[in-house]
Amino acid sequence: MTKIRVLAALAAVLLIGVTNPALARGAPAAADLPKHALIGYLHASFANGSGYVRMADVPDGWDIIDLAFGEPTSPTSGDIRFTRCPQSECPNVESDEEFIAAIRAKQAQGKKVLISIGGQNGQVQLTTAAARDAFVRSVSEIIDRYGLDGLDIDFEGHSLYLDPGDTDFRNPTTPVIVNLISALKSLKAKYGSGFVLTMAPETFFVQVGHQFYGGAGGGDNRTGAYLPVIDAMRDDLTVLHVQDYNSGPVMGLDGQYHTMGGADFHIAMTDMVKAGFPIANTGHTFPGLRPEQIGIGLPAAVSAGNGHTPPAQVQQAVNCLVKGQDCGSYSPRGGTSPALRGLMAWSINWDGYYGWEFTNSHEPFLNGLP
Repeated sequence: MTKIRVLAALAAVLLIGVTNPALARGAPAAADLPKHALIGYLHASFANGSGYVRMADVPDGWDIIDLAFGEPTSPTSGDIRFTRCPQSECPNVESDEEFIAAIRAKQAQGKKVLISIGGQNGQVQLTTAAARDAFVRSVSEIIDRYGLDGLDIDFEGHSLYLDPGDTDFRNPTTPVIVNLISALKSLKAKYGSGFVLTMAPETFFVQVGHQFYGGAGGGDNRTGAYLPVIDAMRDDLTVLHVQDYNSGPVMGLDGQYHTMGGADFHIAMTDMVKAGFPIANTGHTFPGLRPEQIGIGLPAAVSAGNGHTPPAQVQQAVNCLVKGQDCGSYSPRGGTSPALRGLMAWSINWDGYYGWEFTNSHEPFLNGLP
C-alpha cells in the first residue's frame, strides 16, 4: 500500500466515529429498521462459487447486510479477524477505500451493515476469560475499522455446547456460553442502544431444545445450546433469524415432526420462537421473543443450502404468521404476528447468481404487508 493510500485509509477510520450515527448512544437499533426487513449475507471474504458482489452493487432491497465472515485465529483464541476476499479468488474485489465508501452510502440510505462471526468454518469457543476479552477487543476493532452498525452471531458446528448438569437456560454455567454472553453484553455496553445484534442459529441449537437439551445428557451436548444466549440477550437482540435449512425434521408445538422445504416448516419453526416452548426434561420453559425480533432464515437459491423453499410457499408462511391466513393444518400457538420482522437469506451472492429471484420476489411482498 502506498503512503497516500495509507493516509486515506487512516482518514476513513478517523471519520467513522463522526459519520456513523447508528452507533451513537441513544439511537434506537430496531426502530429505524423497516417494519418488515430483508436481511442477507454478503460473501465479503470468499466467493464460494457464486461470484463476488461488490458492496456498491448490493441491491437496495437488502436492509441488513451481514459481512461473511469474521473468523478466529484458532478455535479457542477469541481473536477474530476479518480478511476481505483476495483478488486471486475475487478478481473484481474493490479496494478497502471503495468498500468503506460503499458501506457509508448504504448507511446513508438507512441500511445496516454488520460483521458476521463464525459460519461453517469459523469455530469460536470462548473457553476462558482471556478468549472472551480477546473477542471483545478484536470484534470492536473490526466494527471501528469499517464503521459497522453491529454484530451477527453465526456460531455453528462445535462452537456452543452445554456441560453435563447445565440444565437451567436462565443460569448457564458452561464457560463457552457464559463468556459469549458476557462478551455480547460488553459490546452492547460499549456501543450503546444503536448497536444492532442479530443471531443465525441452526434449528439444532434452538427448536430441537424442545425435545433434547445438551446439559441434561442423553444425547448431543449441543442441542438447544443457543437458548441461554438468546434469553440472556433478549432485551438487546435486534433480530433472531434461525436457519430453516440444512435441518433434519423437527418436532413442533403440535407434537408433529415438520420437514424443511415448504411453508409448513417455516410456520411451525417460527411459531416456536414466538410462542416459546418447554425445554426437554429440564422443567423450564423458554419464553417467546417479540415478533419484531423474529425473522425466517432461508436459502436464497437452490445452490445455497438444503431446504430451498419456492417464493410462493415462503409467502404462504409469512401470510399465515402475520395475518393468520393459509396456515394449512398448523394452528399457530403464538397467535398472529403483524410485526414479524422479515426474511433472512443465505446469501446475497447466491441470489445474484440466480438472477435476484429472492430479492425481486420478496422485497415487494414484504413492502406490501400491513
